[in-house]
Amino acid sequence: MKLIVGLGNIGENYEKTRHNLGFLMLDFFATAHNLKWQEKTKFKASCAEYNSESEKILLIKPQTFYNNSGESVRAIKDFYKVKNEDILVIHDELALPFGTLRTREGGSDAGNNGIKSISTHIDADYWRIRIGIWNELQEKMNDADFVLSRFSKEEANVIEKAINQEVIALIDNFLNNTIETTSFKV
Repeated sequence: MKLIVGLGNIGENYEKTRHNLGFLMLDFFATAHNLKWQEKTKFKASCAEYNSESEKILLIKPQTFYNNSGESVRAIKDFYKVKNEDILVIHDELALPFGTLRTREGGSDAGNNGIKSISTHIDADYWRIRIGIWNELQEKMNDADFVLSRFSKEEANVIEKAINQEVIALIDNFLNNTIETTSFKV
C-alpha cells in the first residue's frame, strides 16, 4: 500500500488558497481517475482509494488544520503499517518561485509547519512534491497572509492547464517506483 497526502486547510474559506495546493492536486488526480472522497473520522482525514495494477493507493486530505497534518498521517500509517518510503506528500512551497516543482525524499521542513508536523510524527524520510507559490506579491505581505491568499486568475490557469499534469506525472512515477529527486519550472 502507498499513501499520497495532499496538504491544505479544511473549510470553504481556504478552498482556493495557496496553502491548499496539495488538496487541489489530489482533487485533480481523483477527478482524472473517477475517485470518490470519503470522510474517515478515526483518521481525521478525507480519503479516496485508488487501485493500481499492483497495489492499493490511499489518497489523503488531513482534516486537521494544515499545521497538524502529522496527526492524521501517523494514524493512517500505523493502521495500514505503511513504510515511510511508500508515502508521498504534496504541498505548497513558499521558498520556491511559482510554478517550480521539486521532488525529494527527506530533507528539512524549510519552515513549513505542515511538513514539520508530519516529520515530527513519522520522521522525515518520505517523498515530497514541493510546488512553488512565491511571487512578487509575497514581498508586500507577511507569510501567513500570503499563503492564505488566493491565486491570481493567471496563476489558477497555469495550475489547471500545466502544473496539475506535471504533478499527476510525478505521482505516476511514485506509484511505479521511478520517482527521483528533480527540480523544474512549468
